[in-house]
Amino acid sequence: MTSTLSFAFADQAAAAKPLHVLRPEDCAAFLSGPGATWAGWLAATGFEAALGDLRLLPAADGSVSGAVVGFGTAQARRRLRFGLAKAVSSLPAGDWQLTGNLDPAEQTEAALGWLLQAYRFDRYRPGRKPASLARLVCPEGLDAARLIAMAEGEALTRDLINTPAQDMDPAELESAFLALAADFGAEPDVIRGDELLQKNFPMIHAVGRASPRAPRLLDLRWGSGGPKLTLVGKGVCFDTGGLNLKPSSGMNLMKKDMGGAATVMGLARMIMTLELGVQMRVLVPAVENVVSGNALKPKDILTSRKGLTVEVNDTDAEGRLILADALAYACEGAPDVLVSMATLTGAARVAVGPDLAPYYTDDAGIAAALEAGAKAGFDPVWRMPFHDPYESVIEPGIADLDNAPGFGFAGSITAALFLRRFVEGPRYAHFDIYGHSPSDQPARPKGAVGQGARAILQGLSQMMSV
Repeated sequence: MTSTLSFAFADQAAAAKPLHVLRPEDCAAFLSGPGATWAGWLAATGFEAALGDLRLLPAADGSVSGAVVGFGTAQARRRLRFGLAKAVSSLPAGDWQLTGNLDPAEQTEAALGWLLQAYRFDRYRPGRKPASLARLVCPEGLDAARLIAMAEGEALTRDLINTPAQDMDPAELESAFLALAADFGAEPDVIRGDELLQKNFPMIHAVGRASPRAPRLLDLRWGSGGPKLTLVGKGVCFDTGGLNLKPSSGMNLMKKDMGGAATVMGLARMIMTLELGVQMRVLVPAVENVVSGNALKPKDILTSRKGLTVEVNDTDAEGRLILADALAYACEGAPDVLVSMATLTGAARVAVGPDLAPYYTDDAGIAAALEAGAKAGFDPVWRMPFHDPYESVIEPGIADLDNAPGFGFAGSITAALFLRRFVEGPRYAHFDIYGHSPSDQPARPKGAVGQGARAILQGLSQMMSV
């Protein structure tokens, strides 16, 4: 179903054109040395090596002999990830090689950003002319296979989120899930419709039963050795809010409410592509939260798989309900590490905005691994607290738990505390992600974007061995 360009590096450097990466302080030496031929041209065009600023270099016959791109100041680079990727779309098709004084981390960011910048979602624009593809020679010493795996996993996540609900309902998310399993020889299982009740997934069923597109639980197992890792992703393929109906402005982006599912699927693809030494399980409760005569009602009380009762004080707080059953089920398999990912709360966006992926964990080893992984994967995350004094807020009195307490504060924290009640045994981390870039950014076009997956991937070895 992918609508992406091919993610690949150029095969060899011999025929590649140079792309000179220049800091402002490098310009004088370049213009008096290897760039002397173009000194007048660069001065006339106002080139000052601002981050991502590109100039093509003409040859004597009028063809393009290379290019220069600004690396900007250290402050500019701190403020803009993948800044060099701004230039990629303006380069002519062909093979390119980075030259300049870049350290390994800077080369890695440049190479990964180059691949991510190549993403296009053209499924609904069949007549659009394909973009010219400029390919990079992977800098020497970098792990090209790992970079490509990260780009391909991110592309899967973006494709799934970008697809509108008419073409990405629970059945179609299941098809994508089964295709992923088939690609890597994983073992899938699916529980659908009323079978969810028979097999004790009452809250997944309750949230999804109003839709003619039946709810389901998607399950994938891969790997025969190593520590056990389970990923759980929220798969609400569209969220109207249920009987607590969202306003139209709140519904506009709700095709992305399966962003947690899309992100764990993209991460799973990375892990399987790289054949990492873990026993991985992926669980995705897939539903639509819509309105009909049998829809979940405010003040209904549900008995979860774990046995805890939940008062439904807002049918628009449905994601934590389906995740709760999936998390309880995940714990029955005794994983070593359990990670949930969900587009769960607007409160998280208010707290940290769209660019950071907030996460919760009580485990210092997991937190250290994620912080290191975020830096290595250029995938910023931010640790949030499981603040125990707020536990009483999620206890309504009439049932064990309240899915939408009227506290008025700390909505992301109380949602995370709710989920933690269903986790018993494994080391646990929960991500409350956004899954959407509200504007075009280098390597992240407006629309769907993965968050947290590369941080987990890059920190996985440390995370699973602590």
